[in-house]
Amino acid sequence: MSIPFDLPADDHTLSPRTGYTRAHWEAVADGLLTAAWRRATPGGALLHLPGRPSRSGVRSDGLEGYARTFLAAAFRVAGAHDDDPHHLLERYADGLAAGTRTPGRDDTESWPEILDVDVQGQPMVESASVALGLRLTAPWLWEKLDPAVQDRAEAWLRGALRHTPAPNNWYLFPYTVAGFLESVGRGDAETAAARERARDLLESWYRGDGWYADGDGRAFDHYNGWALHLYPVLDAHLAGDADALAHHGGRLRAHLDGLSLMFGADGAPLHFGRSLTYRFAASAAVSLGAVTGHTPLTPGASRRIASGALRHFLDRGALTSEGLLSLGWYGPHEASLQEYSGPASPYWASKAFVALLAPADHALWTDTEEPAPVEEADRVLSLPGPGLLLQATRADGTVRLHNHGSDHVRPHEGESAADDPHYGRLAYSTRTGPTARANAADNHLSVEVNGRASVRRRIHPLGAGHGDGWGWAASWHRPVFVAGPTMVPGLRAESVTVALGSLELRVHRVVGAPPGSRVTLTGWATGPEEPTVSALHGLYGWDDPAPEPVPAPQGTAWTPWARVPRLTGGCGGTTVHVALACLTTGPDAPPLERAVTDVRVDGGTVELTWTRDGSRTRVSFEPPEVRHTRP
Repeated sequence: MSIPFDLPADDHTLSPRTGYTRAHWEAVADGLLTAAWRRATPGGALLHLPGRPSRSGVRSDGLEGYARTFLAAAFRVAGAHDDDPHHLLERYADGLAAGTRTPGRDDTESWPEILDVDVQGQPMVESASVALGLRLTAPWLWEKLDPAVQDRAEAWLRGALRHTPAPNNWYLFPYTVAGFLESVGRGDAETAAARERARDLLESWYRGDGWYADGDGRAFDHYNGWALHLYPVLDAHLAGDADALAHHGGRLRAHLDGLSLMFGADGAPLHFGRSLTYRFAASAAVSLGAVTGHTPLTPGASRRIASGALRHFLDRGALTSEGLLSLGWYGPHEASLQEYSGPASPYWASKAFVALLAPADHALWTDTEEPAPVEEADRVLSLPGPGLLLQATRADGTVRLHNHGSDHVRPHEGESAADDPHYGRLAYSTRTGPTARANAADNHLSVEVNGRASVRRRIHPLGAGHGDGWGWAASWHRPVFVAGPTMVPGLRAESVTVALGSLELRVHRVVGAPPGSRVTLTGWATGPEEPTVSALHGLYGWDDPAPEPVPAPQGTAWTPWARVPRLTGGCGGTTVHVALACLTTGPDAPPLERAVTDVRVDGGTVELTWTRDGSRTRVSFEPPEVRHTRP
């Protein structure tokens, strides 16, 4: 699709895979900012972008437009050492003065006050972008402000230090505000306390493998990259704090071992977790690693991932005809959104422009693009910390994530029957999205009791591991029900995924099911006109090994209409159910009915042989363990 502003010609010598250079990144930033500023109030304090309002209201949405675009402008100008051809900083300086003159007043320009998360919390999120933008551009914006405006800005920002954040990555917003105030000589006990509190919480949320939980529960998603790593690493980098940078940067390096495998050959990040409308912000951690030197990737591979993600969305309709980022994935897509999403929410994509902090002579921009990890070889990687299993195939450039540890159920919520397509599915990919709540759930194991189907909510990891070309992850959950009693006492579903090449062995044990219950398993949701092929085949415990195609008329982020393959079988007491699934592109999908032989199920143990190489896999539930041996 056409991009509604001019870009430089592609450079396939320096960037053989994407054609994008630093000049492209600058041009995209300029185009996005120019389009957004057409919707500014006269004083420039609020940018009222078109689209459905968020639950926080129109004024908060206008602040969001100012703050999130300011972040892109700050990266753009700071990385160019005050080369500001469009006079962006003048606009943001004027907006800051107007917005902080009478906070909370119901007029054309005033910013909303920052209050507790349950009262008026969204401005706290935006305060971090304002503070970070001011910190990045301090020599050219902050230091030139009238002292009275500086005082007003500080007074507004301190609202973030004095009110209660959401119990997750939000604690990094006052952390970032305090870091800015300290950087300009306005630190005190209040700023120190905000930073210490955030550091303590961040340590308690670390789960290993470079992954943080987003709060006290088990939410693992893109917030790791664009929030939980970005704020502390960038803070340490800007402060020149070598000890803090070594600590947080080391974790970023570990995180990028897995995150770098979460982008397909076409540039798409995994469609997994919430706030997916931030789109190419998913590459922010990759670029931050290159900027700070804390990355396992070469500069050429880092740029290939970041530019691939940026171009992926620009080429697929993420921009409106006005040059604005729409609420959705490619174009508008309601199912990709949350109730806090507003017209300016997509502009957290600005975080991707952290890449521009690398100057023009940095290796991130001067080295030749190199292949992304998915383009180098087939790879299977387990991440026991978050309970995730990554499966990448070079031939079709597809990455799949098998979810055995991320559920976004907060500790105080217990179990509930509200299906969450962004976390509750067994698997996600760079070529498919989950189906909508009202449609048949893709990649889902459901137990049906008295005709009522269960959903998967709180996920309990049971282990994960990988070897040469294969890997596994396991978990269990309590099936919960929308109608009638929420749970059946003693009912439990245990799940194991084994990845080998493009094949997925899915083994499930249902424990404590009432007599006459049913179990269903679905595969990947794909559209009839897509090149992506979804296959599912029953090996044990199903009425018929061939799945039935179930329609999902609301489609996914990839297709307006989808089909989901589904297996069904009876269960009662303790039963085992085994299937093969596959997601591939093109006509060479492997025939699943011939992929394995000699399937044996003995109580809590499943064994089978892979026809491709004669290797043998043994899955056992007591204790959870997977062994894979070659002849």
